[in-house]
Amino acid sequence: MKNGILFIILATLIASCNDRSSDIDDSTVFRYNEHANITSLDPAFAKDQRNIWACNLLYNGLVKLDQDLKVVPDLAASWTISDDGLTYRFTLKDGIEFYNDSAFAKAEKSQPQPYKVTAADVKYSLERLRDPAVASPGFWVLSEVDSIKAVNDKVVEIKLKQPFPAFLGLLSMKFCSIVPESSRLLPDHELRDNPVGTGPFYKKRWEENIKLVLRRNDRYHETDSAGAQLPYLEAVAISFKSDKQSEFLEFAQGNLDFVNAIDPSYKDELLTSTGELKPAYTSSVNMVKAPFLNTEYLGIKLDNKVPELQSLKLRRAINLGFDREKMIQYLRNNIGTPAIHGFIPAGLPAGGEIEGFKYDPKAATQLVAEYMQETGDNEPSITISTNANYLDLCEFIQRELKNIGITVNLEVMPPSTLRQARSAGQLDIFRSSWIADYPDAQNYLALFYSGNFAPNGPNYTHFSSDAYDEWYEKSLLTTDDELRLDLYRKMDSLIIDQAAILPLYYDQSVRFISKKIHGLQTNGVNMLDLTRVYKTN
Repeated sequence: MKNGILFIILATLIASCNDRSSDIDDSTVFRYNEHANITSLDPAFAKDQRNIWACNLLYNGLVKLDQDLKVVPDLAASWTISDDGLTYRFTLKDGIEFYNDSAFAKAEKSQPQPYKVTAADVKYSLERLRDPAVASPGFWVLSEVDSIKAVNDKVVEIKLKQPFPAFLGLLSMKFCSIVPESSRLLPDHELRDNPVGTGPFYKKRWEENIKLVLRRNDRYHETDSAGAQLPYLEAVAISFKSDKQSEFLEFAQGNLDFVNAIDPSYKDELLTSTGELKPAYTSSVNMVKAPFLNTEYLGIKLDNKVPELQSLKLRRAINLGFDREKMIQYLRNNIGTPAIHGFIPAGLPAGGEIEGFKYDPKAATQLVAEYMQETGDNEPSITISTNANYLDLCEFIQRELKNIGITVNLEVMPPSTLRQARSAGQLDIFRSSWIADYPDAQNYLALFYSGNFAPNGPNYTHFSSDAYDEWYEKSLLTTDDELRLDLYRKMDSLIIDQAAILPLYYDQSVRFISKKIHGLQTNGVNMLDLTRVYKTN
């Protein structure tokens, strides 16, 4: 009996030691939920939002994006670019320190602490992205890099194979976060579970699919305008509830501090039909909407064997045959902007500048009639593949296109299956989206370059045009901004003219934030930055 009591006491003590977040004043803890488990805390695997957000709290890169998506210094104090656009030289800030002393090797520990960031760490962090043994999904970020050299402890030099004006934007991605050179760490140290970075927080506890707790990094290098040490928060607690209604209930009860995006399961509970916050929540919740560099679209595999989709007239008819404004108003509660321009969203240079498809049922019906007359196909039919989250949008399109004489069949599949089938070229029309990896329209236009045919690249539509490829390749070499933007506009216009896709809407980020939270900002890539956030009771 005594042994049983002793076991209970020990278990209680261990649990208390493991969950130090219970000792923290709740007013200093920021709580949010992820619908799926974070798969890695290694920035080399920061591929999707759940991992990117966590890595943004744990690491820094050479540069980062500000609220206006401009590249600004992070660990780099400054940089220079050679006149030929090939050589980038970065000088590191003084005194930046890694957290997690216990991860460093014994030889390193014999040296004076703390463990400072060096140019050799930068070189290692970037080069490991293309190490086959690491198998990072971010390997492509360095595709234009010829060499990386640590000139001395504070200066790193990166040489490109050819000029690439968007390179600084690429370096702002979380893939490019700085970690210690492997020789500095204990043998077999795994960054996946035990991150070693310089960010505002460090990992305290991670129970996969249950909870991740981050604690304040007292060595963090940034201060506010008054000289106070950042971050303000003592901790971040991330839960992993897959059910979005449960997440909303937790938020409504005050157990979460913010919810990202709106889900159909509760959108009508929170929002009016015009997209405003309902009066019941205005006293406790702030709603923040902002342009989000994300284009939602239906892609058409152009080299399929479906006669309807081989017809340019019918592809244009499909684009003209549904009312995007009505779709956004009634199905998205006005969250987002109807995609009546090109593929490049507003918010990027050259984005939102060209004329796209607007609802014109008369013109659409005429094009369908011409298609029927030319082909003898009096019952044109297409199949759209989607996941359940976008079924309502596809059903809307199905009803609209029926009115112009096109039958639409819907195929619903899990998101992972949809992605795999899309990459394998097994789908005729597929629901997809493209979120900017870095703030340059080239990131969007790469989806239609013939050298990027899926499955070896992101050209899922298999769009191919000699003129487009020539413009795209020229844009990569052009350092003149105006000339490059003109090439971007030409490419965007050609994609729309050939009706290679059905642009649906340009997304908006929408955040529901407890009024206890202050200083939480957003930007066009919907990054979660808690460095300057604080909480009141």
